[in-house]
Amino acid sequence: MAKPRSYIERMVEQSSSPPVVTADELLHLHLPGKQTELIRGRLVVREQPGYGHGLAAGKLFTLIATHVRDRDLGAVFAAETGFQLFSDPDTVRAADVAFIRRERLPDTPPVGYAALAPDLVVEVLSPNDRAGEVLNKVGDWLSAGSRLVWVIDTARRRARVYRADGSESLLADQDALDGEDVLAGFSRALTEVW
Repeated sequence: MAKPRSYIERMVEQSSSPPVVTADELLHLHLPGKQTELIRGRLVVREQPGYGHGLAAGKLFTLIATHVRDRDLGAVFAAETGFQLFSDPDTVRAADVAFIRRERLPDTPPVGYAALAPDLVVEVLSPNDRAGEVLNKVGDWLSAGSRLVWVIDTARRRARVYRADGSESLLADQDALDGEDVLAGFSRALTEVW
C-alpha cells in the first residue's frame, strides 16, 4: 500500500508557486529517489548524483574521516547530511562531506538538522550543477560560518578552495587539498580523489 503523501508533497505537485517550507517540514518530506534542500523557504529537488560523484565523495569522506579520527579533531558527516544555516525563512543545505571541530559539536545531538555551519564543507560537482547555483551554495556556507569550502570538479580534474576571509584558490590535478588551520595537518593530493 502506498504511503499517503504529505501536504507539502501534494502542494509541490499541484502548484506552480510552491508554499514556503520550514526545516521541520523538510525533515518529514518523503520524495523517493530525490535529493532535497531548502533555500530561503523554497524547496529545491534534484536527481541523485551518479557514480563518479559518489566515488569522489566517498574517497574524500574516507581521507578526511581517517585524519579526524586519528587526531580526535571532531566529527565528519557523510553525504547529504543537512544543516540548518538560516531561519525565517529556513535554509537547509546538504554537503557531500562536512567536518565540525570537536569544540563546536553540540553537547546533545540534535533531532533533525543541526542549526550550525560545518567548519569545512566539501561539494563534489555533478554533471547538471550550474555555476551560479554552486556559487550561491558556497556563499550560503560561508555566510553561515563555514571557514573553508572545497568544490571538487572531477570532470575537469581540479578543485576550487573558498575561504571565510573571501580568498579563493584554484587547484590543478597535481596540487594538494590542504586543511589549512581548519583541518590541521591534512594535505592530500587531488589525484587521490579521482
